[in-house]
Amino acid sequence: MFFSKLFSRSVHDDHGQHQELLPAGVVRIQGTCKSLTVWRKSLIISCNGFTVIDSNGNLVYRVDNYVGHPKELILMDGSGKSIFTTRRCKKLRLTESWNVYEAEMGEGDQDAASESTRSSKKPVWCVKKGINIFRGNSNVLAYVYKGSSSNKKCAKYVIEGSYAQRSCKVVDEAKRVVAEVKRKDAMIGGISFGVEVFLLVVQSGFDPGFAMALLVLLDQMFS
Repeated sequence: MFFSKLFSRSVHDDHGQHQELLPAGVVRIQGTCKSLTVWRKSLIISCNGFTVIDSNGNLVYRVDNYVGHPKELILMDGSGKSIFTTRRCKKLRLTESWNVYEAEMGEGDQDAASESTRSSKKPVWCVKKGINIFRGNSNVLAYVYKGSSSNKKCAKYVIEGSYAQRSCKVVDEAKRVVAEVKRKDAMIGGISFGVEVFLLVVQSGFDPGFAMALLVLLDQMFS
């Protein structure tokens, strides 16, 4: 609880200093960007996950079922309402991939009948981990496709950079940065944030909830 209060206050104190965190070439216009602070920890005791707050210290997103590398994760808003479910694809492929569904899909260990019912719901996005075997672009972390498509040429978004360094960006088909993960180098009350607390900067027009879902998948891929 003590760290949570410090964490919340630091976001409020940093508000107004986010201009320097924008991608190169992006002009800061009032209301254009949404800056969120991500804490790689659940506020629920005994649970691992993510806690995301806005510049006013309000809880906006959370993940509470993050243990190891689960097959299914649920991203919720601050009130606990499910926004997206990410599920690891079971098919054998050259590289790992995940489907993203709207709202909650249910637990992955339910009976076959329930699994069949859930499978009838089509994914809204497919995210495929980038591979460097062919050395095409070693900077690519993942490709994001609309629906269940996985043709590299049809990727709607490409995620580039280094998640381990908390320095990566989501780029659209027009080569515009629509979201970016950045380090939050700060020390509050003698506590250093390190890489467990960082920033998610989302451009206007891009769903911040979806940006957070992509961030969770990056953590699955590279942690």
